[in-house]
Amino acid sequence: MSALSRIGRFAPSPTGPLHFGSLVSALASYLDIRQRGGRWLVRIEDIDPPREISGASATILQQLDAHGLHWDGNVLYQSERLPSYLEALDQLKQKDLIYYCQCNRPRIQRLGGIYDSQCRYLQLAAKDNAIRFNVGDRVASQSKREAAAYLSFTDQIMGHYQQCLRAEVGDFVLRRRDGLFSYQLAVVVDDQYQGITHIMRGSDLLDSTPRQIYLQQCLGYSQPEYAHLPVAINPDGQKLSKQNHAAALVPGNEAHNLFTALVWLQQKPPAALAKQPITEILDWGIKHWSLAKIPGTLGMAAPQEF
Repeated sequence: MSALSRIGRFAPSPTGPLHFGSLVSALASYLDIRQRGGRWLVRIEDIDPPREISGASATILQQLDAHGLHWDGNVLYQSERLPSYLEALDQLKQKDLIYYCQCNRPRIQRLGGIYDSQCRYLQLAAKDNAIRFNVGDRVASQSKREAAAYLSFTDQIMGHYQQCLRAEVGDFVLRRRDGLFSYQLAVVVDDQYQGITHIMRGSDLLDSTPRQIYLQQCLGYSQPEYAHLPVAINPDGQKLSKQNHAAALVPGNEAHNLFTALVWLQQKPPAALAKQPITEILDWGIKHWSLAKIPGTLGMAAPQEF
């Protein structure tokens, strides 16, 4: 693989400004792909309007730019990609891999979150129903059935990871009852569209990866390399997130934020680097970036100031 064919990405949802946890993911992805000589893209995952905050997309892009995390090409907005998701659903329909489901959220919760395929054979109409992806015994080929039963991959940080989709996930939603597309479908379609070869993101998405790999297989897509970072957690053991009221990054502290993120990522930057401008901090980070230094743990305490 040539350097220019290596492509990484940062794909935030516009639910609020960046905080330390999201900066860590952006920085790690940026340093990793830049060290490989590749391109770094930004994608705004704005396909869930009820959760989005007006102006958040622009704020996120401003924060990235202020931290020197300059992306290649144009920003991709998922809200402009809806026809592509419909095309992917049509491909899966032609392979008899999706069906309509009328089950509501309370019923799924009573099942422990693992769907029992109740609607798979009911031949329901499209109106007011979700679309589920069939990972069960109607998959067309034996090889796909085996993949659905037991899927594994090697993560560049967490190591070997395996999951039985049928037992641990069940048939999962690709389009919700309200017509909104699922993260699982959109991220797979857009990673293929953008030619993403290296995905670095938080470990909270580790258990989604087998679903995405299986979708890639069924759609005939290529599989990127995955690396899942420990998530930054607060004193209560919760992931730093907008839902848990993580503080937004303070404007004017960009160099400090980058240096602190490098320390948190176990890259061991020299103390003198903390007083340098962001360009020198990033140059050092690219030159000395090492995945091997990042612990294969699901979470690590965030610095107290964040």
